[in-house]
Amino acid sequence: MGWFWADSASEPLAKPTACPVNHVKQEVCPVKHDASSSKKENSVSECPVKLDKDGTPLNPLNNMPYDLSSARAPGQKISLPTQRTLSTIPKGETDAQGVWEYPSPQQMLNAMLRKGKGEIAEDAVESMVDVHNFLNEGAWQQILAWEKRHTDENKVEPRLLKFTGRPYDLSPRAAMYQYLGKLFPSHFSTQPPFDRHDWTVLRSKHGSTSSDAREWSKVRYVIDYYGGPDDEDGMPTFFLDVRPALDNFTNAYDRFLHWNEEMKPVWAKALGKGSG
Repeated sequence: MGWFWADSASEPLAKPTACPVNHVKQEVCPVKHDASSSKKENSVSECPVKLDKDGTPLNPLNNMPYDLSSARAPGQKISLPTQRTLSTIPKGETDAQGVWEYPSPQQMLNAMLRKGKGEIAEDAVESMVDVHNFLNEGAWQQILAWEKRHTDENKVEPRLLKFTGRPYDLSPRAAMYQYLGKLFPSHFSTQPPFDRHDWTVLRSKHGSTSSDAREWSKVRYVIDYYGGPDDEDGMPTFFLDVRPALDNFTNAYDRFLHWNEEMKPVWAKALGKGSG
């Protein structure tokens, strides 16, 4: 999930391709997780440059190789598109850096092969890319909603500085949901998310308006990806749990305001208001 790339984009901006998957909130995750998913990946502590398992240097902006080939993989049976799609997500600190770029289906296949996931059906890769892009666009839209209060104040849209996948690290909230699932199995699932990302979002500091000399605050967002049961048409469903990490008072206050807004209908019903 969430594989962007850090090289410069050279293709014209295009809207993300339509996704055949319906995305709705679900409380149940059908994804099975083996024992290895509870362990953290090994890291290289001796060298300040992160390396892939084969020793390839990784880009610190996305923990992926700097350049992944678009060439046909050895033994590949079908041809896959090599054209990449630009996201709607602003990249880096300045407008000149453009937007983040999604991998092509061929790059996605090559990335999966590098990770030892060669069992993926080649004819399913294009659909996987569509879903991947759709979920990331959805995550960014939720982040924009979280950031709206600050955007309205500063008059500057946020940008995405970097991100990292953390599939082996269970977030505190996901762990809490698992615990609640044991206590209240009819309301909460005990299945963990099938993926987790941490995105570092740039928020303009108040009074900083020049695009070339703007000062930014870094805000870490946690995104848990859950899978739900298939819908009535047999299509998979997903639920993205997006929120700012509890790293500081501002993030905690934003989460309180968000929670309070969601609870307003509940408070109104409890007080007998709005019932007609």
